[in-house]
Amino acid sequence: MSSYAPSKSSVQAFELRQRTEFSWWSKLLAQQTWLVFAAAVFLVSVPVFIEAPLVRSLPWMSLGLTAGWVWLSLSLMSRPATYAWGDVLYGFSWSWLAGGIYWGWLRWEPLWHLPVESIGLPFVLWFLLTKNWGKIGNWFYLGSLLGTVVTDIYFYLVDLMPYWRQIMRVEPETIAPILQKALLQVQTPWGESWALILGLVLLTVGILPLSTGKQHWYAFSGAVLSTILVDSLFLLAAIVA
Repeated sequence: MSSYAPSKSSVQAFELRQRTEFSWWSKLLAQQTWLVFAAAVFLVSVPVFIEAPLVRSLPWMSLGLTAGWVWLSLSLMSRPATYAWGDVLYGFSWSWLAGGIYWGWLRWEPLWHLPVESIGLPFVLWFLLTKNWGKIGNWFYLGSLLGTVVTDIYFYLVDLMPYWRQIMRVEPETIAPILQKALLQVQTPWGESWALILGLVLLTVGILPLSTGKQHWYAFSGAVLSTILVDSLFLLAAIVA
């Protein structure tokens, strides 16, 4: 009875093909992981620069768009090729919903900001802890919420809440003097020290998860680190004003 033994050359060819396929797949995953990071950075900026102006004039339309984001996210998640994008969009839907509620009807009172922004927290934790579902979107939402918490903590510590209330009650053309007064508060040793401390906290929390190479951690990091970008742009706007 004879048996077939593969030649050395065929074994080497098979191993080479396996290494090539693995390398290609690894590069594809790495590229998609960084794209998830970039998507997270972009989606944190959207509510700030697009939803906030929209919700002032069309609050019900902005709130209704949440259903569209949810539908699109679930549609993308139904296909393996686009699952990651649907997942991160699902997490974004929670941020959009919270932003629509707060900036549409409650923006005059900063004390309501964190409670409203946390509206999705029970659901997100439930999905993560019991179902292990939607990891990319859920961690994106948690990263975005953490950035909001740190920013609001800074506003409390530096006593910027009174300026927040004033800005939300005046016409856009009269905002500049209020921003300038708030900027003076930020430029004190107390304000600058806390900006440095909390900025380092966000930077550390945002960078450390990148070593994991996991898409859901990249979504979390992108959301956290983009908070620094958004806050810096607000500071720049106040300086220009």
